[in-house]
Amino acid sequence: MSTVVLVAALVAAGLVAGLFYAYACSVMPGLARGDDRTFVEGMRGINVAIVNPVFMLTFLGAPLLAGVAVFLNPGPRPWVIAGFVLLVAMVVLTGFVHIPLNNALDGGGDDYAAVRAAFEAVWVRWNVVRALVSTAGFGCLVAAVLTGRG
Repeated sequence: MSTVVLVAALVAAGLVAGLFYAYACSVMPGLARGDDRTFVEGMRGINVAIVNPVFMLTFLGAPLLAGVAVFLNPGPRPWVIAGFVLLVAMVVLTGFVHIPLNNALDGGGDDYAAVRAAFEAVWVRWNVVRALVSTAGFGCLVAAVLTGRG
């Protein structure tokens, strides 16, 4: 059972890390090519669309499953613990940086240049951090599966 939970955490973490990587490599650079209105309205649409059961299950499921995997087997589980901590950091980062920025973007009105200026650089910078943190969490879970030591 513990292996199944660990692999489920690994898959969820990989999906989330890939999502944030895709934002860093394609979504945000693509939106950056547009004018201010296109950028702001595009991000507003993305922010609404991403809050769905599949994303939430994956996003919150990765750290939850990693946390469960820590406690399923006794003994030292350094890779699983590290993965869990990094995935929790990803959720905290999202909650304290990205969600407030997304809310400000949503409530920022139609002065698209000002809204974009207050949002884009900060969001992109912290998304790169979030992509790195989630990828490191994924990597730790890979190490746990490969070593069999957790």
